[in-house]
Parts: sequence; structure tokens; C-alpha cells
Amino acid sequence: MRFHCLQHVPFESPGNIEAWIKQRGHSLTFTHLYNKATFPSLNDFDALIIMGGPMSIHDEKEFDWLKKEKKFIANAIQAQKKILGICLGAQLIADVLGARVYQNKEKEIGFMPIRFTEKALDNPFFQGFHLEETVFHWHGETFELPKDAVHLAYTHACANQAYLINNQIIGLQFHLEITPELLKEMVKEGRHELVHAPFIQSEEKNLTGQNFIPRDKDILFGLMDRFFLETQIH
Repeated sequence: MRFHCLQHVPFESPGNIEAWIKQRGHSLTFTHLYNKATFPSLNDFDALIIMGGPMSIHDEKEFDWLKKEKKFIANAIQAQKKILGICLGAQLIADVLGARVYQNKEKEIGFMPIRFTEKALDNPFFQGFHLEETVFHWHGETFELPKDAVHLAYTHACANQAYLINNQIIGLQFHLEITPELLKEMVKEGRHELVHAPFIQSEEKNLTGQNFIPRDKDILFGLMDRFFLETQIH
């Protein structure tokens, strides 16, 4: 398969998503939006990965490429491309589909538990997931569920953490793609956000959370195997 990735900042790369793509023998191209790159033709890729970033989907005045990106995502959805959105990526998809994206009551930063819904655990894509997993979070905004979206996951601080739409689109508010290197970069770039708050972990606790990365990589690889490759699943 030909994968294309929309990357918003240098320090939020695809991490273990890219590792899965390479290990499975697929190809990966990029649009680095921070370099004012152009978008590919819809004929140039089969599946789309939309990464996270510290900006808001509402920051169109500061980041003039956001409007173009939203149009590109809308066209990819219309073209029935398989799409995985991570954090900001999930919010962009929700916005494009008419759902509200807004400031959450609490920021979530760090390795913290997430709970999956019965609908998630009953879905073949999420085979092998436990009712509760510890995953990496870094977000201050959240989304309402788009039309036809299946609610997949939640935390104490944020009700909507993941959704599935028509077996075509998955949006994850959290970061299963995290690697030790990516974690260090995100902490370095976002250190100013690591303030004392109920759902924000210290820099030290963030970095010692690397113990959870192997499990998150395993469930990410299983999810991507089933979502992108087992197209017969309904």
C-alpha cells in the first residue's frame, strides 16, 4: 500500500506508525506542512495518516495551510481513502465532518489509563486490546463525535478519545505511535506545558513512562494490520 502522512511539526513524526509501514513493506510519503509543502494528488496514495501538533484546528490565521489541509482531508474522505488521525489529526477529521472541536476542561499530558467501550472491544479492528490500556496523551482540546461515528474510548478527563466511521476512518486522541526518541522530543518542545495540574505529569514521570511503549506498539501494529490490510472486515 502507498501511505501518505500529513506532518504538522518536526517533533511529532509518525514514530511507530512509520515503523509498521516499513516493516510490512509499504511505501510512505510526506507533506511537511511546516515547510509549506504541496499536497499530493489523491491518485498518489491509498491511505492517509494525519499526525498531531501543538496548534489548534482553529488557528487558521496563524497557520494559513490549515484551510487547504481541511479541504484535502475532505477530498480524501470523499475518495474513500482509509484514514488514521492522531490527536490534532482526529480533531481535523471531526471538524471537516461538521463536529465541534473545543477546549477540554483539563489538559491531559503523560502516560495515563484509557478505557475502551464495549463497541470497541467487540470490533475486530480492536482485537487484542484490553478494557483498559495505558497510553500517551498530549492534548488540551477535544472533539464531539462526528456523524455516524462509533465511540471507542474515554478517560476520566476526556469523554471522547477515539472513534471509528464506516470502517474507513479511525480518530485517536492519544499517541500509540510514541517511541522513546519521539517522547523526548515532545517533552523537550512542550516543556512549558508541564505545569502542576490533575492530569499533567511531570517531565520525569513522562520520561519514565517509556515502560508502556512496547505494549502500545504491539496494539498499534495489530490495529494497523487489521484496519488497513483486512479490508474484508465489516
